[in-house]
Amino acid sequence: MIDYEKMLPQRLSQLRIKKGASARDMSLSIGQGQAYINNIENAKSFPSMRSFFFICEYLNISPKDFFDYEVSNPEKLKLIFEDMKTLNDEQLSTISSVIKGIKK
Repeated sequence: MIDYEKMLPQRLSQLRIKKGASARDMSLSIGQGQAYINNIENAKSFPSMRSFFFICEYLNISPKDFFDYEVSNPEKLKLIFEDMKTLNDEQLSTISSVIKGIKK
């Protein structure tokens, strides 16, 4: 069982840092006090559902992406996936071959 009380602060910190935003700037950008994100990351408080949705919107990810701990950069992956939707079968096969080569 996942300990969300422990994982949520860690994941928020990870995603915020990947985005290159300070906790203060993120807090203010989502309409909260300057220590709001810091308090969540230090497990002093937890966001309401409404605030959680604002956090995800700020990070440009879905709530599902937020809790997908296997993906370290869901925002970048989302952008790549959007670009890949426009590729034809041959282009997708090429991308697949490149990915398999990188993973070796």
